Amino acid sequence: MISAPDLPGDAAERFARHGYLALPGLISRPGLDRLIAELELLEGEAVRRDFAMECMGGSPRHMTTIGGQTLAARSPLIAGLYGRPELLALLSALTGEHVQGVGELTERHVLNILHQPGDTHGEHTDDYPYALVLFLQAPDHPGDGGLLEYAPHTTELPLPDGTHVERRHHRAGDAYLLRADTTAHRVSPLTRSGVRRTVLNFAYTTPGREEARTPSALLLYGDDHR
Repeated sequence: MISAPDLPGDAAERFARHGYLALPGLISRPGLDRLIAELELLEGEAVRRDFAMECMGGSPRHMTTIGGQTLAARSPLIAGLYGRPELLALLSALTGEHVQGVGELTERHVLNILHQPGDTHGEHTDDYPYALVLFLQAPDHPGDGGLLEYAPHTTELPLPDGTHVERRHHRAGDAYLLRADTTAHRVSPLTRSGVRRTVLNFAYTTPGREEARTPSALLLYGDDHR
């Protein structure tokens, strides 16, 4: 499922400095095929979300999601991938911390699907320190939208005018690691029909950081907020 990424020798230092690290080709080709087949089986469980997230500066959510409770119950493949020892070892090496899984199911592992023009995951920070985002599907061209946009070492929402924002384009099979609790981030809107951005978002934490700090995950992924 996972291929060892070809990373620079200073990858951990880059991550500490920027709060972001690209992991190109982290998902093997056979692994990507299995995950896409799994997505086709699960997509009937997906829920459309269109609202403003008040606890994140009123930023928009126009997306379709499958929450962690559903994935835990319906997808041994995804639940097993989340806890793979080699994946946890890689994340621990890159962060310099003991990275561990999140206890609560809602946000532990989720699927986020952008598939309509204007779909976006507005700016936010995460409840847990680390997010590993794996791309199952992605627009081929940056002009189609679906770009990760992030402001390192910034948590103020809405982002103040003049804040420097980095932008990154990824392809299917790629992944990235984000210091998600101290890096304001968002996904730029899709600009046309016929493109999809489908990602698995794996949330990880460290000892002593085991509780969610906001209701954002329940609002976006909870069954009570369909």
